[in-house]
Amino acid sequence: MNTRIDRQAEFSGTREVREAHRFDEAALDAYLREHVDGYQGPLTVEQFKGGQSNPTYKLTTPGAAYVLRRKPPGKLLASAHAVDREYKVIAALHKLGLPVARPFVLCEDASVIGTAFYVMDFAAGRVFWEPHMPGVETSERAAIFDAMNAFMADLHSVDYEAAGLGDFGKPEGYVARQIARWSKQYKASETQKIANMDRLMDWLPDASPSSGQATLVHGDFRLDNCIIHADRPAIRAVLDWELSTLGDPLADFTYHLMQWRMPPSETGAGVGSLVEHLDLPGVPALEDYVASYCERRGLDGIPDLDTYLAYNFFRMAAIFQGIVGRVRDGTAANARAAEMADLVGPMADVAWDYAKKAGA
Repeated sequence: MNTRIDRQAEFSGTREVREAHRFDEAALDAYLREHVDGYQGPLTVEQFKGGQSNPTYKLTTPGAAYVLRRKPPGKLLASAHAVDREYKVIAALHKLGLPVARPFVLCEDASVIGTAFYVMDFAAGRVFWEPHMPGVETSERAAIFDAMNAFMADLHSVDYEAAGLGDFGKPEGYVARQIARWSKQYKASETQKIANMDRLMDWLPDASPSSGQATLVHGDFRLDNCIIHADRPAIRAVLDWELSTLGDPLADFTYHLMQWRMPPSETGAGVGSLVEHLDLPGVPALEDYVASYCERRGLDGIPDLDTYLAYNFFRMAAIFQGIVGRVRDGTAANARAAEMADLVGPMADVAWDYAKKAGA
């Protein structure tokens, strides 16, 4: 029987850089001296414990702290680990005043540290790895949920053309493309046959929902991708924009809703879940949270909710399978990535349950 982990202790903070993710720190120091205004060494490099896809490092100097995100070394899936896209969207949203870390430089020259990378400001604050925020007062918990809801509405209201992101993706057919993309990447990472994933890949292409809207989408928005201010219930920076693109905002928002219905993992190594904490004061009811978002965006409701959730649980299962594939290929960034193999099947089961509710 696997031991349940303390997610907050397991994923918070930094550690010594893993052997597979080390690089020439002197070369990085020289590059930053030339390309980042005000940068002065000496440089200390640590690796953040959290994060699955792109290895992420804390860079500390006597006068400032920075964060470096890079492509992982080794064999990579096509189109994955797009740090250049992360940098582009962060740079655009920072100019608009949305809560993202200040970007400093994108380096696509792999000769510097072995892969492409970018550097942004280190946003100090709180990261909650449990979505029910244990130890937080009821009023603050409720306010942080409301801040996330407002951020989603604000993001989905950005004029992406005016922000310089008109070429950031194809606005139409987002969900259909995502189904095709994650089906392909799932098959490339497959380590065992899972019947419900095969059923979903057969059913979803003809069932894919569409709101008829096109906005900027984050693609992986949840509480543990937010830095919360140290002393107030507000978002200081939203992280992990690797999956951002132009697409269907309701697909993006219903992904965020998955935490209300995510099957808790036996070890806690996967995605956090609210399922066992729905009665905790300050945790909004799913229906009320949906209503708040719809009110902020002037929507009457979310049609095809079950279909959207079937798609999102399938997509998450495929993402987790990609992590398992990186364990197989030796490029996984998280030390507990191997345990995620046990979560692909349960998420596929939830996805298929929603598919059946939607008429599959």
